[in-house]
Amino acid sequence: MSAPRKLLAGVRVLDLTNVLSGPFATLHVALLGAEVVKIENPLDGDLARKLGCLPELNDKLMGTSFLAQNANKKSLTLNLKAPEAKEIFRTLAKTADVVVENFRPGVMDRLGVGYETLRALNPRLIYCAISGFGQTGPDAMKPAYDQIIQGLSGVMAVNGDERLSPLRCGFPVCDTVGGLNAAFAIMAALYDRERTGEGQFVDIALLDAIMPLMGWVAANLLIGGQQPELLGNDNFTAAPSGTFVTQDGYINIAANKQEQWEAVADELGVPELKTDPRFQKRDARKKNRKALTPLLEAKLKERTTEYWVETLNAKGVPSGAILSLEAALNQPQVRHRETLGTVHAEGIGDLRLFNLTARFEKTPGKVETPPPRLGDHTEEILAGVGYTKDEIAQLKQKGIV
Repeated sequence: MSAPRKLLAGVRVLDLTNVLSGPFATLHVALLGAEVVKIENPLDGDLARKLGCLPELNDKLMGTSFLAQNANKKSLTLNLKAPEAKEIFRTLAKTADVVVENFRPGVMDRLGVGYETLRALNPRLIYCAISGFGQTGPDAMKPAYDQIIQGLSGVMAVNGDERLSPLRCGFPVCDTVGGLNAAFAIMAALYDRERTGEGQFVDIALLDAIMPLMGWVAANLLIGGQQPELLGNDNFTAAPSGTFVTQDGYINIAANKQEQWEAVADELGVPELKTDPRFQKRDARKKNRKALTPLLEAKLKERTTEYWVETLNAKGVPSGAILSLEAALNQPQVRHRETLGTVHAEGIGDLRLFNLTARFEKTPGKVETPPPRLGDHTEEILAGVGYTKDEIAQLKQKGIV
């Protein structure tokens, strides 16, 4: 049986990105089969190589933060401050389909390898620049990390409740969404190039990327003039919809439809609440959620989370336990979907890493090769564009690669 086709087979991506947003973008095109050449400084490479919970891996420049985002890629070291390195990069750019970088605006131009220079060498090149605020505007030159963007975007202001706000998301959501936005844009630009033959510049801002994710919340303000409510674990669109206490912990219940609310009242043994004017209709329940929740929890506390999950789901009411991260990663549905794959990394052991989570019938994508050690593929890449072994040895001696 032949191996499945790779969706992006034959596409070469030069990846100059660091830490998270850029590497997360290029991870997705790598999982789709593109050749992603990670270009890193020869001294210590991507900063993420030093980030993680295991000091021994950080010392090896293989920190867990790096391992999480860089499977299926190759590593080429290049000191882009050196003239010889710039020439190498320009040579590689002639062979590339995509360049991705997440420096501050203007850095690549100052290095002499910006978009206009590369486009002159390769008009089909797609150049994706990822930054906190975009390439233009009053904040374009400001430094940005995920938490800064969470604060400036309004994300932290809509999280939490009256006791705890502002509140950041528990993972770097802005970096991650920015990376997904970049991957989506790269794919769209590749599709456009198939029709026009032309590459283009793609400008991705983390601030831009995260704000549309608050679409419903923003629409209530922009269209309805309603300020966000700090509801904690409650869903602002319906009630009862949120987190509730059970006999042995918590349960998420999302009774977003009228028939689901009525099923909850019946199964909890409080059918009289269905005709109580405070709870009879959706908008009334939303206004009176603080009165409704304790009435429901009094019944929920009589049984376990597992019991209520099975009972309510059987009646068409979406319900679920609240799992620890470890339990979530190991639950049967996640295993069935092969959300995680395993790959062996020499000197580290087997790594469980996320596969491509879009399931393609004909062109599946998954983790196949481990994240590269710094400079693992330098000789291979340089030889591929005509450098001899002696020339590569001289470049190494000079600290160019």
